[in-house]
Amino acid sequence: MKLINIGFGNIVPADKVIAIISPESAPIKRVVREADEKGKLINATYGRRTRAVLVTSSDHIILSALQPETISNRLNQEETSNE
Repeated sequence: MKLINIGFGNIVPADKVIAIISPESAPIKRVVREADEKGKLINATYGRRTRAVLVTSSDHIILSALQPETISNRLNQEETSNE
């Protein structure tokens, strides 16, 4: 199982991440709010500003303080190092 660091020592399984999205748009804010209401929101920002929203295959939404590009680069590094 490949794991990806999403900041501050938080790690998620790479194969469960469907999308890494910037949180600025209204539809994404709505998705985050709905996930919070359903109890499916995981806030891994440690009080910092949310810069990336990760959508998982289990319908959980994970908030990260890292840029989407940073998380994507870490995910790509994991894939190339395992080949």
